[in-house]
Amino acid sequence: TSRSANGGRNAIPPPLGSAPAPSATRSSLQPQAWPMEVVLGQVEQLPALLAVSRSALVRDWDSLTLDRALEWARYFQHLYDRFRAHPQLREALGRRLRRSQPYPLLGFPALGRCPQLLGLALLENRALPPAACRRLLRSLLQSPGAGTGSHARGLELLARRKAAACLLALPHRPPRRVPGPEPQLRAEAQLLLSRLREEGQESGEAAGRLRWLCGVLEQLPQPRAFGVVAAALALLKQGRGTKQAADRDRDGSGSQDGHQASAAGDGCTAELLLSWLLGNQERFSAFCLCLPCSHLAFLAGHYSQLSRSYLDLLTGWGSHLVYDPSKGRWVKSCLVKAELSWEELRERFRSLCQGSTLLKEQTQAALELLRTQDEDFKVCGLSVWTDLLMEL
Repeated sequence: TSRSANGGRNAIPPPLGSAPAPSATRSSLQPQAWPMEVVLGQVEQLPALLAVSRSALVRDWDSLTLDRALEWARYFQHLYDRFRAHPQLREALGRRLRRSQPYPLLGFPALGRCPQLLGLALLENRALPPAACRRLLRSLLQSPGAGTGSHARGLELLARRKAAACLLALPHRPPRRVPGPEPQLRAEAQLLLSRLREEGQESGEAAGRLRWLCGVLEQLPQPRAFGVVAAALALLKQGRGTKQAADRDRDGSGSQDGHQASAAGDGCTAELLLSWLLGNQERFSAFCLCLPCSHLAFLAGHYSQLSRSYLDLLTGWGSHLVYDPSKGRWVKSCLVKAELSWEELRERFRSLCQGSTLLKEQTQAALELLRTQDEDFKVCGLSVWTDLLMEL
């Protein structure tokens, strides 16, 4: 951080110190007035600006420093508006932004949300002095011009996200016995899907969206990441009919083109989630061990890629069970490789057979094929697949 001109400790990222003062006119902040390398260097400091706004350093901020930070946030937003229609420049800015942080969480779309990101960080920071906090609220509530347009929408979004952050921070209560993910997981999954759609609107490159998704999910504890991904995949299937009905009510006709575009977008989003999930065998195995049978059966009934991988995984686990004549039941042959007991394996196959007709037929066909490959025994205790078919 750098010191202010009067010798104080007001912290703003150093490269921003050589830029126009907050009182500068909007024309002086036009991107074309700066060499592109200078603009790229300034964009590279956005994560530092957001990091400072979340730190205890803001306790030394005065109103002038706050105005300066907000002016830079608006400048970054202006860069977004200026370059969003230029794919090469947009990619260059996004690449420089990702290079300046350990995880690729911030991309080019973050420039357009910079005032909201900065405002939310400062509102959540109790170290911000009262005078600067009042100045921030006045800046958010008394924008130049009328209370409509992008600023009003941004303020509304800021309030919604602040309320959501407070709601998600409430003490955890035991979940009710209702189907589907708990409310907190649903909320996190909805936020994830919303951000994925925003990334898709700004950049159609699947590789860039997948990098962003990996960066987000790798920061979550693994069980939480699995729960959010499962909830998001479920919402994509559960919410499609409701979404189409709402579209018909809103426009009075329900455009077929609009529904097809929405379905295609949801399909691409689901592909990204499945790519992350199925791209690593250990991750997918941990995912299946973490989720209840009923949730996995629901997802397998709607995503053929997942159902095939899930059946292959169950096949591998079942192959490590051996029959113990002294106990009269199937037991694990190797504690390292056999993840499931006989009872757990039976419950998972039973859950699949209780799903859709197609999933039930697919599961039974897989078991019959496995029994045939295992000498097609019809006697208990000789083939785990024979015993599973007789149980089911």
